[in-house]
Amino acid sequence: MRQWSDKRIRKIVRRASGKRWDDVQVLDGVTISQDPPPYASPETGPARVRAFVPAPVHPQPKQIDKLQVAGTNLPADGDSATTEPVVTIEINPRIEMTTGKACAQCGHAAQLAHEAMSFGNDDDRHTLETWRHDGFRVRVVTPTVEHWDSDVARVRVVDAGFTEFDGPTATTRARW
Repeated sequence: MRQWSDKRIRKIVRRASGKRWDDVQVLDGVTISQDPPPYASPETGPARVRAFVPAPVHPQPKQIDKLQVAGTNLPADGDSATTEPVVTIEINPRIEMTTGKACAQCGHAAQLAHEAMSFGNDDDRHTLETWRHDGFRVRVVTPTVEHWDSDVARVRVVDAGFTEFDGPTATTRARW
């Protein structure tokens, strides 16, 4: 974690289904599932994400190297299926990111929120325990530009600009 926090490990988002999804389950990590919102079509299954133990970009396990990078663009409309979250993550409405980039930035915001709570005051540590008992669920929203510009959050993620941006760019933030 220290290497990741010291910016020596980059976040990587890939997508998998079928056999490739099954193959990565043997690697150290955590899988989280969330049921679709009630208004989703009946054939919609749960959303699943797997986070792996932080590691250098190269080499990656062969199971991860085989996963797709493209094809992660999702529609920007729709409400979050998460209600009454302990942590809300906001995506900067002034910028455009691929879904994979947004996923990585939201994960980064959640990690920084966890760290801030872990090393915060008694109220923060109590909030962390509440979040833990809630399964570390988060709600992701894109606020209005006015809200983004006028609001201050406890955690801000500023992307270094190695991939989709031309230099440091505020991408997400977390509040609790």
